[in-house]
Amino acid sequence: MPVSLDLKGLKCPLPALKTRKALQGLAPGDEIEVVCTDPLAVIDIPHLVSTVGDTLLGQEKSETEIRFVIRREAR
Repeated sequence: MPVSLDLKGLKCPLPALKTRKALQGLAPGDEIEVVCTDPLAVIDIPHLVSTVGDTLLGQEKSETEIRFVIRREAR
């Protein structure tokens, strides 16, 4: 089960910044689930993940929140 990061209620750019910080604390191969409510997260989080070289394993959007599962990659 991945580590969970609850970022509900935070607005851009905080979800991306907090996700970046959380990813830095993970070991390669670790996974994190990020839960956001900011609609801009669907752009910001995938962009962050591709920029830093990690892997977006999944993205799911409901009426109230967006969930991302990200795997930390070795650098």
